[in-house]
Amino acid sequence: MTERLLQYIWQFQYFNKKELQLSTREPLQIIHPGQWNIHQGPDFLQSTIKIGDTKWIGNIELHVQTSDWFRHEHQHDKNYNSVILHVVWNQDTDPEKSTIPILSLEDKVPKMLLRQYEDWMMKPFFIPCEQQIGIVNSLIWTGWRQRLLIERLQRKTGMIEVCLAQSNQHWEEVFWWMLARNFGIKVNAEAFETVARSLPVNILVRHKNQIVQLEALLLGQAGLLDKQFEEKYPRMLQKEYNFYRSKYKLDMIREPVHFLRMRPENFPTIRLAQLAMLIHRSSHLFSRITETADVSDIKMLLDVTANDYWHYHYRPGEPSAFKPKKLGDQMVNNIIINTVVPVMFAFGHVQAKTIFKEKALQWLEEISAEKNSITDRFAEAGVKSKTAFDSQSIIELKNVYCDKRRCLDCAIGNSILKRNNL
Repeated sequence: MTERLLQYIWQFQYFNKKELQLSTREPLQIIHPGQWNIHQGPDFLQSTIKIGDTKWIGNIELHVQTSDWFRHEHQHDKNYNSVILHVVWNQDTDPEKSTIPILSLEDKVPKMLLRQYEDWMMKPFFIPCEQQIGIVNSLIWTGWRQRLLIERLQRKTGMIEVCLAQSNQHWEEVFWWMLARNFGIKVNAEAFETVARSLPVNILVRHKNQIVQLEALLLGQAGLLDKQFEEKYPRMLQKEYNFYRSKYKLDMIREPVHFLRMRPENFPTIRLAQLAMLIHRSSHLFSRITETADVSDIKMLLDVTANDYWHYHYRPGEPSAFKPKKLGDQMVNNIIINTVVPVMFAFGHVQAKTIFKEKALQWLEEISAEKNSITDRFAEAGVKSKTAFDSQSIIELKNVYCDKRRCLDCAIGNSILKRNNL
């Protein structure tokens, strides 16, 4: 038994309430269990109970053992002066010495509920309820997906607000940082964001018409031009970078940029070259996106191909077979899902304009679901994702609830436990 499970049992009254008695044998009736309090103080507020013929209104505190009251020193905390009932799992102190009525639930909770919860906590499944998740009603899934997605976007909004404070509320700058991070995918995300932070938007604007200069700045700052080259083009990039590095007093980033165990299409050289082309072809990119209504127009903005040199190279100075390095549909969708939508949602939140938040959610419903190990495993368990709205909520569920075994805070877990309790 854990205190959180005990709170859950009390919150939903998943125990036998017939002929309840306190530890002193007095009859107890629960009129209202109270509101769960996630802040400091008693666990449940504004509860109503009846002891004998007397009705009591106040707060209720829960512990696994009665002695926890003293171990937590609640007897010295004035926040607990209004407690009218101490609910415990195990009575391990003399009830006659307690000034607060005590109710023990150890013999009143369905064993099936306890066994299910123990299985979830102990068995090494991909997700705790893997074997039961497919039976959950679709209406429960609909509401829970929406809440999961909003929680995910609100959490990302908090991160973006930190970036805004760092950039002096410069939305284009923050979008540039987030965009570069996304181009780095997971392996090089930190390094790419550091490159972006080292090259402010006002510098990039000065060079947006010169693709060679943009490539030189991005590749140079990432440390990818720091070697001897035989070919003319990379030597030219190197020369440009050295000039502008001195002019702008740039410091090359220290984070390593990785190539190992990566498909050539995702090499950091290719992603930076594509990012340079995106800057070259656009201006005030975030402002343009906020004015866009259709997600297909955003896809057109992101439809870029690295310049001709990269048709024959994956690394500077190392020729390869001809292949245009176009930003693929999967990567375009990834950028919309993980950069455009979160920043748009955050923009709507900060500006208090619901239209931008609604637009961000709508775009997720118009993009195909992500395909990865998480969505694949959920599909095998009977939970399929049709759109990015679905897949983003599933990823949030897995990372924030399932991996942390927060089954009691999950609508799906609640539904299954309730079914087992009926």
